Amino acid sequence: MKAKNCLIFGGSGQIGLNLIRKLTKNNYRVTVVTRNIHQKSYKIKTQGNAGYIDIIEANIFDEKKIRNLFKEADICINLIGILFEKKGGNTFKNIHSVLPSLLAKLCKEYNLTHFIHLSALGINDSIDSDYAKSKLEGETNVLKNFPLTTILRPSIVYSVDDNFTTNFMTLLNRLPVFPLYYKGKTKFAPIHCSDLTDTIYHIVSKNIYSKIIECVGPEVISLKQILEKLQILISKKRILLPFPLPIAKLTATLFEILPNPLLTRDQLRLLKYDNVKSGKYKTNSDIGIPSVRFFDQEVKKYSYMWREGGQFSTDKYLSENNLKNKTDSKF
Repeated sequence: MKAKNCLIFGGSGQIGLNLIRKLTKNNYRVTVVTRNIHQKSYKIKTQGNAGYIDIIEANIFDEKKIRNLFKEADICINLIGILFEKKGGNTFKNIHSVLPSLLAKLCKEYNLTHFIHLSALGINDSIDSDYAKSKLEGETNVLKNFPLTTILRPSIVYSVDDNFTTNFMTLLNRLPVFPLYYKGKTKFAPIHCSDLTDTIYHIVSKNIYSKIIECVGPEVISLKQILEKLQILISKKRILLPFPLPIAKLTATLFEILPNPLLTRDQLRLLKYDNVKSGKYKTNSDIGIPSVRFFDQEVKKYSYMWREGGQFSTDKYLSENNLKNKTDSKF
């Protein structure tokens, strides 16, 4: 039986690399499109056995070049997304609306069996966010151009390779005071990267067609609770200081000057809204793949990198030292 070919856009991020491993392990061939093959290929190539991964360098808006890739593909998966806009065409509209619309049209033109598009949770309510509006527009265009689309709306995705827990732990490690926006009351349902890719693989392998699926973790946690948990995991105690909204807006405006801002005004607007399941759509649990990884347990596996002592502060070394001390005390 001929192995199915999955065409992946956005395969070099935390979700993409995890998904490539899962797909190739289960005998799917993968074609990954990247804008910089010299920078990204070494990571991508190591995710599967030789012969299962093809890496193509292309501008994602070069329709002529990416069109040829659809001729050999059975399934297309779009994982590309941005949290803030940059110069050179990296706008919310281009990345979240124009690109998915183009990919959906090509899926229809070349009769692909499935198109899986990664969107975001909570965008229906975030009516004043440019990020959310571009995501919603992209979903509408995708479903219009290719009805055989499954849209995934994950909450915050975390893992050792994320820019969420790792950035927070870096800041908590360095700053004596950490700002809280909206008093830290915003709720999230963090989903581990492996739970999300388990869901994607299940959809691919079982040919599940459902227009929108919300992907959430097994627990709902507020932003303040997340920060408190991370402090415990890295053995730090910091002051969590609620910022008044005018000051928060000012700091976000200043951060936007940086190449990779810690916070933008648009992200600040997003933080007004909870990032949890809406109850209006199916969830990953409803399709038979409930999330099984809990936030504390998973982050603990890599949080040692932000603790004093590094790897020697883990349970493994602490238990060995305790055993040694007990043995020495007998003599």
